[in-house]
Amino acid sequence: MSQSSTRKLTYYDVLGIQPSASGVQVRQAYREKSKLYHPDTTQLPLSLAREKFEALNQAYAVLNSPILRQQYDLRQERLGGNAETTPSGTKAQDKKDSWRGGLGVQGVERPLSAGEIFALFILGLAFLGCLVLAIVVGISRGELMLQAWS
Repeated sequence: MSQSSTRKLTYYDVLGIQPSASGVQVRQAYREKSKLYHPDTTQLPLSLAREKFEALNQAYAVLNSPILRQQYDLRQERLGGNAETTPSGTKAQDKKDSWRGGLGVQGVERPLSAGEIFALFILGLAFLGCLVLAIVVGISRGELMLQAWS
């Protein structure tokens, strides 16, 4: 067997792009391939379509994130380009992260977006409003209870 047939596919191979591809090119390749492999739109057998679509989603999740892409590229360099298409390095790590939906995205720390900060702010205001309302109701009910006992 030749070396190319024994070599595992990289995420770049799955998307059909070069490692130097830009983020826009990654998104374009993902969109084109997802139309081909989506289980609802493909002519492939359902099990093969699901397998290819899952691999496509996993590749896109890593290559679309600059941090994950950099980690993946470093790992590829370390292993000489003959790495499996999983972003983590060990089978134990793969099993531990398998509950994440198979996208290959391990807990990446990121700053909160403006929308998330706004939602947290509104949530905090709602909590404070409920707290104030509970205190006001408690005080007014307490006054009524004291009047009834006198």
